[in-house]
Amino acid sequence: MENYSIVIFILVIMIGLSAVADKIKLPYPILLIIAGIGIGFIPMLPNIELNSEIVFLIFLPPLLYDAAFHISFNEFKANINTIGTLSISLVFFTALGIAAVAHYMIEGMAWPLSFVLGAILSATDAVAAMSITKGLGISNNTNTILEGESLVNDASALVVYRFAVAAVTGTAFVFWKASLEFGILMVGGFLVGFVMMRVLGAILSRVNHNPPVTMGFLLLMPFVTYLVAEQLHVSGVIAVVTLGIGISYLGKQKVVKPELRLQSKGIWDVIVFLLNGLIFILIGLQFPYIAKNIPQNDIYPYVGYAFVITLVALTIRIARVFLQQLNLQKAFQKKKHKITENVLLDFKNSLIISWSGMRGIVSLAIAIGLPHTLGDGSPFPFRSAIVFISIMVVLFTLIGQGLTLPWLVKKLHINSASPVK
Repeated sequence: MENYSIVIFILVIMIGLSAVADKIKLPYPILLIIAGIGIGFIPMLPNIELNSEIVFLIFLPPLLYDAAFHISFNEFKANINTIGTLSISLVFFTALGIAAVAHYMIEGMAWPLSFVLGAILSATDAVAAMSITKGLGISNNTNTILEGESLVNDASALVVYRFAVAAVTGTAFVFWKASLEFGILMVGGFLVGFVMMRVLGAILSRVNHNPPVTMGFLLLMPFVTYLVAEQLHVSGVIAVVTLGIGISYLGKQKVVKPELRLQSKGIWDVIVFLLNGLIFILIGLQFPYIAKNIPQNDIYPYVGYAFVITLVALTIRIARVFLQQLNLQKAFQKKKHKITENVLLDFKNSLIISWSGMRGIVSLAIAIGLPHTLGDGSPFPFRSAIVFISIMVVLFTLIGQGLTLPWLVKKLHINSASPVK
């Protein structure tokens, strides 16, 4: 009963603050995170520790599915070059850059541990990106790039993370094995998502006369798809994203009746609103809990490390985005890779994409999911430090970049109708 009361209390706070955020024109994730931090310091409130398995099994599938369902397939396909660059190569460059800085900045942190930290913070977050950029008037092209990147890059980050943790536990890193596993995860996830999309399409075509049954299948399939993919040891993230894009396409083929699509949208809007709000409050709640496990003398140095790492990640992202802008322009001029004018990036949109690289729930879940012990039973080295620094980087990006992004968009005079030059 106590846990039930706490959940209801948090939901009431979340809904109320979301309304306040809308009134004061503040991105609601920012207000919810700050509120979560404040609530976490209430003395009589028990510690609320976020379980990484709950995030991956309960929160991630519906949020990814909803985002993928609403993304434009044609724009996603047109911008696949940029999306692939940011969701794969940028993830590895960021992990490497953060690892190098952490290794030389944090005394005693070996390379494998540094790569663990780099992997945790290498990917941007789909939920954060969409929640904060929504309503800013950013062009559809830029929105598609941001959403597409953050939908795909989790798979890349999880591969880096898996091999980094294996290195800490004594397993040798073999590049070709890592590359092969990455390919299997991506391709396997796509195949699972495609098959589940076809299965769901076949079911819906036969039961679409029964609204409750149809809605039930639409709501359950993201969870089923994620579980099937994970059981087959391929990427559940890619599987759910593929499912969402595929079902969106099937919906346009009239597999789902228009009135059922409207009902489904209404239900999904409520689910996504509640899950989004709850997850941002939970992010804030983790800070006081983790801070209690850190020696007082180490808190300020760790905050400083997190700030430096945030700047490094942002710098690497800016450099890679603007390099991609140049590469697209060169390819367009030389008429390579079928690059069309509408997918080129200008300075303003490149800056918006660079500044929108917030970290979020996936980074937090991966950090909290770190093993407590090694294979021999000894404590996982630097675990508390890695988790604390990860949470601080998430907070720095969400609050710092999230608060300044609307201001930046306004200063650059970005609007959805402005053409890309």
